[in-house]
Amino acid sequence: MSDGTWFDNPVVQNQLWPATVETLGMTAFSTLFTVLLGLPLGLALVATAPKGLVPNRAVNQVLSVIVNIGRSIPFIILMIAIIGFTRFIVGTTIGWQAAVVPLTVAAIPFFARLVETAVFSVEQGKIEAAQMMGASRLQVLGGVLVREALPAIIQGITVLVITLISYSAMAGAIGGGGLGALAINHGYSRYQTDVMILTVVVIVVLVQAIQMIGDMCSRLVDHR
Repeated sequence: MSDGTWFDNPVVQNQLWPATVETLGMTAFSTLFTVLLGLPLGLALVATAPKGLVPNRAVNQVLSVIVNIGRSIPFIILMIAIIGFTRFIVGTTIGWQAAVVPLTVAAIPFFARLVETAVFSVEQGKIEAAQMMGASRLQVLGGVLVREALPAIIQGITVLVITLISYSAMAGAIGGGGLGALAINHGYSRYQTDVMILTVVVIVVLVQAIQMIGDMCSRLVDHR
């Protein structure tokens, strides 16, 4: 007879896969929005830096302060602090769709710094060569800086996705759904150790798969 644990546990049979899909959903959408908003922010930090394409100390300092403030707020506090904003955007504060909002807000400054670091690593000589050939600032930014930094940017996106998976687990603590909610509601609150362990295993597998995919994509676009 079944002992009702591990894969015979009704919670595992009925909720593990849906929770995994919810985690993948909130991670995918928050990654998309973070890249769309964080990439331009990171490029703006590079472009307005003292040795950037359009140096502007005031703008650069304002952007840096905004990014630093965003990175300094613990995620769980941020989720609570912007509940009103989340409700305004999504219409609710419960569920994985609502968790996308704080996940994105928390990840944008983090990813912007990753982009800034990646682009700053491009050799100055390549920028100067493009400028000598008459390339415009926009062409240098997109055709040289982003292109040359693309492998590092993809690695940054990989780090971003893995970080968002860990953030999504925290989101489950206050109604965000996903694997975090499953682990807390059943693994912790109801002392179902099997659910907790299987949840951790799924998260580890997801992280390993994402890291492998990210490494492969980075190698494919690396033309050095």
